[in-house]
This record gives sequence, structure tokens and C-alpha cells, in this order.
Amino acid sequence: MEIIKTEIEGVVIIEPRVFNDARGYFFESFSQREFDEKVKPVRFVQDNESMSSYGVMRGLHFQRPPFTQSKLVRCVKGAVLDVAVDIRKGSPTYGQHVAVELTEDNHRQFFVPQGFAHGFAVLSETAVFQYKCDNYYAPQSEGGISILDDSLGIDWRIPADKVLLSEKDMKHELLKDFVTPFE
Repeated sequence: MEIIKTEIEGVVIIEPRVFNDARGYFFESFSQREFDEKVKPVRFVQDNESMSSYGVMRGLHFQRPPFTQSKLVRCVKGAVLDVAVDIRKGSPTYGQHVAVELTEDNHRQFFVPQGFAHGFAVLSETAVFQYKCDNYYAPQSEGGISILDDSLGIDWRIPADKVLLSEKDMKHELLKDFVTPFE
């Protein structure tokens, strides 16, 4: 696997080696040993999957300490724009984001460390999205930043009249009103 560093320390894009032939393709989607060596030692404990249609935007989600989560995400069908926003207090990149397009064709994965809010927008007709987490889901600790916060400067590539949000995601606060629990 190739590790592509981003503008924010610790947030990386992972490109697997894909072997194509007349039968199709093969790639190793995860190796604990290689991930620990090339990215950082992380023990993933939960895998999740969602299916969404065009215009669905999910996020920007996180879990508060002590239930913080790192995520390793990928799109196995369709295409999404995936985003990580730094919400670590005192970080030189606080409020900045990294965005990457993840598709069924590029097979890229995106590592979102603890201390980041995470979200994605579905760019294709439908998308199946998978992610590994290094901590279990804890509903009492979930939080969010508004995915539509213009101050973040994220181009979600979805026209405003096509955006589909959950009721919960519509209620998240703006970054300027957010008190971060992350040091």
C-alpha cells in the first residue's frame, strides 16, 4: 500500500496495490501489520457499512472522550467526497479540513484520526460506504459540527437543492459555537 500524506499531520490517504487481469482485480484491503508500520499502531474493533443515495450528506460526526474514534473509511460502490475536519484544541490546523474522493474504482481509503470530525457526501447514484473504528459506538458521547458550516470552506459538490440530511445532522452547531473536548 502507498501512503499519501495530506496537509494535516496524521490524516492520510491509502492507495492499495491493485492487481488486474482478465478475471477482474484483487487487492489487500487491510493488513494490520502494514497499517501499524506505515500509518500508526491502531487496533480496530468495529466495522460499519452504510448505503446512501445521491445528495446524502452524513456528518460531521465524532465521539467525545473517552470514547473517541479513529476511522479507516472506503467506498466500495459508487463515489463519495470524504472529509476530515481538525477539531483538536490548540492544533495549528484547528478548523482546517482534508477532502478526498473515494470511489469503487480508485479503491482509496482515508484514515481519520481521533480528534477529527468526519463526514461524507454521496456523488454517485448510490454509494456503499465502509469504515473501521478503533472504539465502539457510544451514543452518549456522539457529537457533531454542522456539515453545512460555510466557515469550513468545504465544497461538497452537491447543489443545495439536492442535499439530503438527517434531522440530527441538521441540528449540529457551527464551528464558531463549538467547544472542543479534544486537547
